[in-house]
Amino acid sequence: MTYYLAPVRELVVRSPQQVRQLLAALPEPCRTIVLLLVLTGLRIGELLALRWKHVDLSRGVIRVQETVSANGCFGTPKTRSSKRDVPMSAPVIEALLSYQQRCDNYDSGTLLFTSRNRTPLNYTHLLARVLHPMCKRLGLPPATWHSFRHTHGTLLGEVGESLRTAQAILGHSDLDTTLKVYTHPIPESQRRAVEKVAELLDPIGPKLTETEQDRKRLVN
Repeated sequence: MTYYLAPVRELVVRSPQQVRQLLAALPEPCRTIVLLLVLTGLRIGELLALRWKHVDLSRGVIRVQETVSANGCFGTPKTRSSKRDVPMSAPVIEALLSYQQRCDNYDSGTLLFTSRNRTPLNYTHLLARVLHPMCKRLGLPPATWHSFRHTHGTLLGEVGESLRTAQAILGHSDLDTTLKVYTHPIPESQRRAVEKVAELLDPIGPKLTETEQDRKRLVN
């Protein structure tokens, strides 16, 4: 059987709308994997090495202790800073609780995501067999697992979080890496930015909203 594997020449950060499209269409466990990558910023190897004992649902924390390669070899995280605690948002906790209910015979040492043989998932195969074909079907640019990590870093900047916070969540040892590699402009934000600059230079002043225009007419 031949699987579609589209060439990925540049890293494409996913917009929130594209992420929602993927989450609505992807089958499990790929759907939960993508959701967790986008909402936690974990590396794919860190996520697939997670065991239930590393997930503290009561405290809302994921403890990154291991990583796994595509061929199933376990190792220590990439750097000293990569070994970290990552906070979970409410949607992440909800997704994990729902996923846990669908798992059979799990215990604290069991991996969250495994093959039918209880071995770690091969994320290269999952990318080629599930994620890339789904992107093609939805008319989206081909994705990489790392693009979801970049998406998380970019969205941290969009919501106003500091570089130090992003560095801690992403597990970078170098702040410059966080700044240069994990912050990308989002087209919608760029448009809002240039509109704001245009308003500052507009001699007529900032445009009134429809509500403000209606209020002004009533006063006059």
